[in-house]
Amino acid sequence: MPYPPAPWKMYGESWNSLFRVKEGDHPDRPKGMYGVMMVRYDDPSPLTYHELLVGRMVDKEHVTITDIWVDSADSVEGGRALWAIPKELNEYTFEARENAISTKLNATASIGGRAIASCSFYDVAGAAPRLPFNGRVKQTRDNGEIVTAGLKGSAKIIPCHAKWQFAPEGPLGWLHGKRPVASARMRRFRMDFG
Repeated sequence: MPYPPAPWKMYGESWNSLFRVKEGDHPDRPKGMYGVMMVRYDDPSPLTYHELLVGRMVDKEHVTITDIWVDSADSVEGGRALWAIPKELNEYTFEARENAISTKLNATASIGGRAIASCSFYDVAGAAPRLPFNGRVKQTRDNGEIVTAGLKGSAKIIPCHAKWQFAPEGPLGWLHGKRPVASARMRRFRMDFG
């Protein structure tokens, strides 16, 4: 088995934005708040990779991951087998620069050399306390089986300025032209997933 058993103890950086989808905006997407995340999983995570993730709250306790791409075949296999997370493979360009004053991220997710999403994040460095977070993910397998997974961790959460571009003809074209409602960076997160 090329992927580790659950739970996965993950470490890294995450840049996150919330987008509002209104009734009638997109016939194939329910209205609601959607979270879009660009993530870098670092050592000592059992797998190190990049990830573009879209999720939405489906009830008071659960998020469903609607769209997700990673640049690790082992992560694809593990995510699908363990938790029914519909991971697919893609490529990334990922440049994060941090100094004593600020952090900048420029990242692009591509499939077959064609960009599907790109983002730029900027935050001002400052004292940010480490805050706990937790949640539950609910996914449905093709056979109808419901799979849930818990997540629990902590991170330094820093408000950010963010810009996203989504290819109108790409799989996230339904977010094309939308601006984030809010954005934040989860700095040096530690998380148990599954």
